[in-house]
Amino acid sequence: MKKLAVIALGGNALLRGNQAGTIEEQEKNTRVTLENLLFLVKDGYNIVISHGNGPQVGNILMRNDAGEDVYKIPQMPLDICVADSQGGIGYMIERVLRNVLKDNGINKDIITLVSQVVVDKNDSAFENPTKRVGRIYNKKQADALSKDKGWIFKSSPKTPDGFRRVVPSPKPIDIFNIETIKNIANSGAIVIAAGGGGIPVYIDEEKNVLPSEAVIDKDLASALLGNMINADEFYILTDVPFVYADFNKPTQRKLEFIDKADCVKMLENGVFGEGNMAPKMKAALRFVENGGEKSVITEATKLNDKSYGTKITMKYD
Repeated sequence: MKKLAVIALGGNALLRGNQAGTIEEQEKNTRVTLENLLFLVKDGYNIVISHGNGPQVGNILMRNDAGEDVYKIPQMPLDICVADSQGGIGYMIERVLRNVLKDNGINKDIITLVSQVVVDKNDSAFENPTKRVGRIYNKKQADALSKDKGWIFKSSPKTPDGFRRVVPSPKPIDIFNIETIKNIANSGAIVIAAGGGGIPVYIDEEKNVLPSEAVIDKDLASALLGNMINADEFYILTDVPFVYADFNKPTQRKLEFIDKADCVKMLENGVFGEGNMAPKMKAALRFVENGGEKSVITEATKLNDKSYGTKITMKYD
């Protein structure tokens, strides 16, 4: 049987930090990233692609603000904004990937799914919102929005006098249409799913599906997706070729091969930055703990070079 891989594209795969965010920039970045996935296709892997949406959904939220301020257009809730970003980014990846495959003489179906991901409405994350979204406001604006909309704000690290809205980031516990995703992927088509961590929803006491004003960590959702479709390998593409323990400290060291026990120990000892690499390591660990063969964290351009990338498995001999 062919191997099945889930590939989580990081934000930099679509939009670099120093760019304005034009569609031309995003399409160029996306093509470069996708060209680096070709070797997996040529090696006969079946593939599911997920992606981040941080900059894009942030822009959608700012368009919300501008539309309300200038034209009195009602704001859309966060779940709708995530859905918008999933559709737009998924379309872009699908279209660019069709062209990449065509230019390399490969004929494959590609399908983009707008994915709903279930969270627990009683998740402790709802008691402590931490994920910053949207634009930066001054204190007066933040206080007014907090009173008017019930939003919660925290100071912005980038702007001492600025405030940004914070929302919960609960753990993903289920993904809709998982058997369909699995069947399509194993048929040989490429699936794009769980973009931006998925649209967060919860199930109420009457089994109704309701929206949740939250965002889900993309890598955790991708790891869950990988486990639920019985993927063999999980790739997290980021902006560095390796994970480093104690990054930017005198004890900094490059990590290439890690087994489960060492990964757990290092996470417990806080050797990875919580706002940076720790969430990726937790997602990679979760995948192998729940049946995956291997997780790899690396830069997209290094994916085809076996000498690059931090590899996590249950145990290395």
